[in-house]
Formats: sequence, C-alpha cells, structure tokens
Amino acid sequence: MIGCRLFSFTSTMGVFAFLAIGFVHPASADTVEIAPGVQVTKRTYAAPSKEQPFFGFAGKTDVQREEDDKFVKALVQVAGTREKALDEVVKRGWRALGSGKYPEAALRFNQAFLVAPEQSVVYHGLAAIAQIRFNDLDFAEELFRIAAKQPNPLKMLNADYGRVLLVAKRPKDAQPVLEQAVKDTPDFGDAWVNLAHARLQNGDRDAACAAADVAMKQRPSSSASVDLNRLRNDAECK
Repeated sequence: MIGCRLFSFTSTMGVFAFLAIGFVHPASADTVEIAPGVQVTKRTYAAPSKEQPFFGFAGKTDVQREEDDKFVKALVQVAGTREKALDEVVKRGWRALGSGKYPEAALRFNQAFLVAPEQSVVYHGLAAIAQIRFNDLDFAEELFRIAAKQPNPLKMLNADYGRVLLVAKRPKDAQPVLEQAVKDTPDFGDAWVNLAHARLQNGDRDAACAAADVAMKQRPSSSASVDLNRLRNDAECK
C-alpha cells in the first residue's frame, strides 16, 4: 500500500455526502505522543476501543503489549516484510471502508498503526474513520495534517483532505489543498469537482467553470456528476 492507492473514500462517499454514526464530543483535549515526533489530540467516542482511532487511546497492560508484539511479528512473518504486512492490512482497511464496514476498517487501520506507526497511510485511514464513522471533522483534519508530513503519503491524500475542508465549510483552506490534489491526481474527476466548488465559493466563477470543464472530461463518480451540473448552473458556466 505504500505509495499507491487502492481506495478513495472521496469517490465512494460522494463529493459532499458523509455518514455520521455514534459521534460524541471528545472526552478530553490532551495531546499525546503516539509515535516518535508525532503528537495527537486524545479523542474518544461511543464505540469499542478497537473501533476508535488509535484504539481509543486506551491504556494497555504489559500482557496486551506483548500480544500486540506477537501479532505484528506473526503478520510480518507471514507477509515476508514489514512493508508487505502493512500493505496487506491497509488493503483490508480500504476495502472495509469502501463496503461500509466501518468497525472492521477502524480495526485494520489500528493494526496498521501497530505495524508501522510512522507511515502516512495510517493517519490517512484513521482520518477517514474520524470523519465518516464519527463525524469529527476537527480530528480528521488534524490527522490529515499529520499524514501529509509522514513518509510515503498516498497520491489521494490531498484530494481526501481537501474534501474534508469543504465539508467543514472552509473553502479558502480547501482550495490550495485541492489545487495540489489535481496535480497529484489529474485524472481523478471528483478532485476537479471539489476544486470547482472551492473556487466558486471563493468568488472565482471563471476558474470554477474551468475546473468543471476538466471534471467533465475525467468522468467523475455518479454523485459528483449530479453535483457538477448544479455547480455549472450556479457558476453560470457556458
């Protein structure tokens, strides 16, 4: 999974649509170090710990930590290398997310965290869980910011990050992220649709129409195509 994309929750979930299940306000705002040099705000939700990002930050006993180590060693032994082990776990996470199996997806990305806590894809996947499962856009954005700084970010990172900023009604912040997204993935129609929205919301109709024209050629997802027609009407595109 390192350096490649198997699934984009942007394209599967639609341009602006998202699902919230079981969200509660974070129990605390403590910051904890979860990997060398990586500080994360501690957030917990109304779900089993294994279904929450970073296992809900639950404290672990020595026995539980030993079990985690055994799990990682066994996974690496079967896969052959740590990178291949990460790849396999992350594949399962994206597939579960794409199928709407959010508890399983969270578990897989948590397992990926055990395997390689420094890798960008861990934070990317858990950002998707924070947004889609728990409707916590603030935490999702935080994790996307971290993902952008960690090794081997996926090409779809900025497309998914920019979408979250649009959902959060922050088009000014979203636009530069989405401008980079269409450079990273120029053939991904949904990213162009989102960029068109950001440009329109920021008052640039001509640029919005230009992005919409590209989006039409790139065959965006069905939900994005419907949204694109509305955007073209709002922007009065020719």
